[in-house]
Amino acid sequence: FIFLGPSGVGKTELARTLAEFLFGDEQALIQVDMSEYMEKHAVSRLVGSPPGYVGYDEGGQLTEQVRRKPYSVVLLDEVEKAHPEVFNILLQILEDGRLTDAQGRQVDFRHALVIMTSNIGASTITRSTPLGFSVAEEGGGMDYDDMKSRIMGELKKVFRPELINRIDEIIVFHQLSKDEIKSIIDLMLVRLQKQLAEQGVSIQLTEDAKELLVEEGYDPAMGARPLRRAIQRLLEDPLADELLHGTLSEGLVIVVDRDGDKMVMERREAPEAPEAPEAVAVGADSEGDSE
Repeated sequence: FIFLGPSGVGKTELARTLAEFLFGDEQALIQVDMSEYMEKHAVSRLVGSPPGYVGYDEGGQLTEQVRRKPYSVVLLDEVEKAHPEVFNILLQILEDGRLTDAQGRQVDFRHALVIMTSNIGASTITRSTPLGFSVAEEGGGMDYDDMKSRIMGELKKVFRPELINRIDEIIVFHQLSKDEIKSIIDLMLVRLQKQLAEQGVSIQLTEDAKELLVEEGYDPAMGARPLRRAIQRLLEDPLADELLHGTLSEGLVIVVDRDGDKMVMERREAPEAPEAPEAVAVGADSEGDSE
């Protein structure tokens, strides 16, 4: 697969989610930053250094990870920044499903899902479309197929035809809308709630509080990354201070509301669970009645 689109729209996050869904573990994601392979001499690090060179015994940075975890999602991040020699390696992986490392060992990629991400066409999406996924419905912009067709033209200028022909699917990510950012808030809060639950504390956000996060974290050009920083600044940092000072005790419910451009947190005691009814020894009573 190739995931195309602007920065911060969820390309890497989708790969991480696929790793957890397909293989049951986020650690099944093998992420390689292809900007580290811009020079020709760096390409050999993917399969390992030649005999006699430093690092020969360590194996390749790509092949060794796949050899140890053959059932994985291989994410080649920002692949357009890699040296053209890298594409020769990718051709072998996509065609044969295996790659020979510097030590002569064949590494099997047939059980791995290979995903490449790229920002190719990001300027076209930013410049030419309204926000949201279904662009045509929001004001006469290009629909998904038209956008993909335009970006394919830019993709063909960078990738060789034989590489594109070996890719199963090319997926284009649009900019995020405000409604989508609000949905992402709920996903990010699930992680925060899990962390607090380990301390016996729960958290609830009002709609006004979520709206403040949207205002602080919405940037069409940067995607969801500013939202991540807004949640950290407005929620996680104050809560971390409370935990460090011991002011959050087990059983508390933190209700977060908005006060102007600030968050306010109210502590409430969690409602007590109703007591379970006493068990009745039915068998003993029935024996007494029979006597």
